[in-house]
Amino acid sequence: MIKISMLYPNNKGSRFNVSYYVETHMPLSIKLLSAHPGFKGVSVEHGLGGGMPGTDAAYVAMCHYQFDSVENFMAAFTPHEAALQDDMPNYTDIEPVIQINEVLISR
Repeated sequence: MIKISMLYPNNKGSRFNVSYYVETHMPLSIKLLSAHPGFKGVSVEHGLGGGMPGTDAAYVAMCHYQFDSVENFMAAFTPHEAALQDDMPNYTDIEPVIQINEVLISR
């Protein structure tokens, strides 16, 4: 299984509207991408704090899509890429860090 992570760094002075992301953008994204048979799941996280008490989270938000292969993620994402990216200014001015991972252990 493959996990595609969209990581939004917690940059000082940046804007990230968590409510819009969770209530509007992600339902749209899930609707579009989950129609592909390779879609296995998604999780969204909101950073609350760093590893030491009183420190900021490294990422303000993270989204993790699970697909059975990178090819299936690309097949699901590519037709909707413009619509999803065009919606980004509605919730953030942060350029996400994107990472593709092979899931080795999941319980």
